[in-house]
Amino acid sequence: MRAALLMDPALVPFVFGADERARLEELLEIDMTDAATALSAISRASEIELLVTGWGVPFVRTDELDAFPALRAIVHWGGGIGFLDRDATARGILVSSARAANAVPVAEFTLAMITLAAKDAFWASRLYSAEQRFVDREQELPRTGLYGTTVGIVGASAIGTLVMENLAGGDVHVLLYDPYATAETASRLGVELVPDLTELAARSDILSIHAPEMPSTIGMISRDVLAALPDGATLVNTARGALVDQDALVAELQSGRLRAVLDVTDPDVLEPGHPLYTLPNVFLTPHLAGSMGNELRRLGHAALAEVELLVAGQPFAHPMNP
Repeated sequence: MRAALLMDPALVPFVFGADERARLEELLEIDMTDAATALSAISRASEIELLVTGWGVPFVRTDELDAFPALRAIVHWGGGIGFLDRDATARGILVSSARAANAVPVAEFTLAMITLAAKDAFWASRLYSAEQRFVDREQELPRTGLYGTTVGIVGASAIGTLVMENLAGGDVHVLLYDPYATAETASRLGVELVPDLTELAARSDILSIHAPEMPSTIGMISRDVLAALPDGATLVNTARGALVDQDALVAELQSGRLRAVLDVTDPDVLEPGHPLYTLPNVFLTPHLAGSMGNELRRLGHAALAEVELLVAGQPFAHPMNP
């Protein structure tokens, strides 16, 4: 099967180690040293049956697909497939994504942030460093710990589902807001489905966002939703900054009423001097939650597994529909 790489060339060795590159060259007619950043740069396009895509892939338009009449499948080692024209499936092109693999580090990061936020770790660390004295935990931090905490989850996405699965097994009350989730889904996850986002916020000690960014979700964590959060509640955002009314969030944080753990902002990166950099009740990270460093190899392994299924004539384990 003749195949080509369509991705940022600099990422090839980070995603595919020597063993994975050798295995792909064994399975496919592919040059793992030659990654294109544009479809027009792929030689012998009319013979390509498989595209292995990843970060850095350009938007694939319908007219560009015309140059690939033999294309049978696209294996994307990234998460979302928004780069792909919806016409692809109408042409019978099979599409796979490593979204499930990419969800793992985001869920791990989110769970760590929720645990540390509940433990008051960020704020206790700053207090300890600033005042350099004995901190009486029970007197000064009386509400710490996950035990008995209510965590509200916005979005039963792949990441949100992993977070819920890990939280629901403990002594944590997990609430879910997702207009597409069913009572059966909530029951399977061991969580309570809450149909109103403002009600969810009002009942949450920690609110964690896992919805996708689309026109209907931009600004969904509105001024009213933020105002509904109880005093001392923490907002955790590892999804997209645009889902939150950031000006309203800053106002709540400046008042000292809420706390926030933010891995994403709007924009990503904030302009120098933005208050989110220095507010004492904000723990801000530079978009670390997604796959990075050695976690990229998990994405390469996931893509290789899908290629092996394709070559064996088996259906993808993680099919996607643009």
